Amino acid sequence: MDNATSDAAVAAPLETVEIETGPQPAWTVLWLHGLGDSGEGWAPVVPELVRKGWPALRFVFPHAPVRAVTINNGARMRAWYDIRDFQDLANRADEAGVEESVAQVEALIAREAGRGVPAARVILAGFSQGGAIALAAGLRRREPLAGLIALSTYLPMADRLVREAAPAASAQPLFMAHGSYDPVVPFQGGEMAAARLRTLGFSIDWHTYPMAHQACAEEIDAIAAWLSQRFAAA
Repeated sequence: MDNATSDAAVAAPLETVEIETGPQPAWTVLWLHGLGDSGEGWAPVVPELVRKGWPALRFVFPHAPVRAVTINNGARMRAWYDIRDFQDLANRADEAGVEESVAQVEALIAREAGRGVPAARVILAGFSQGGAIALAAGLRRREPLAGLIALSTYLPMADRLVREAAPAASAQPLFMAHGSYDPVVPFQGGEMAAARLRTLGFSIDWHTYPMAHQACAEEIDAIAAWLSQRFAAA
């Protein structure tokens, strides 16, 4: 296979919410939600984000699997991985869960290729836990995606992922944004992730907003401008 995650082809398929902005989409934006949310949670961003003159897009919003989450007293909810320690960011992520979710995301990317949208026209985006998976998947890509978007997030399994990063991964443009008052994923966690990724050669479009663990209109506008650059470059 072209990618480091060899289990992608056998990963359990994820259910998705899909929105197409025109016939025969030439690009796909694969957007991963945060802990306890679902694909429906980010679907309303489409009309706020899409700009006139863009190519036809397929937005794919997958639902994370339902699993027990340790920090929530074992309550079952949609989560890309278990969170075992809220305070220790370096050990927050359950590595087996991260690997499983990366494989499931790779399966969705492979599905897009089968629908006529190659990796070079796929944008992988994510918020919070979803952003962590977007970064984990992006670092493993031997066939670069058109770009990565990581919002209010951090780099899980950081030492391991940096060690295992594919040489071609840093060719992927990366948009990162974080709220300066984020109580869930500390602002410093986003900064540290960006610093680690820069050491690998990533060029990062970094944005800071005076907000908590959320999105804002200015952030969506900045993402739209960044996406416009990706479409123009292609």
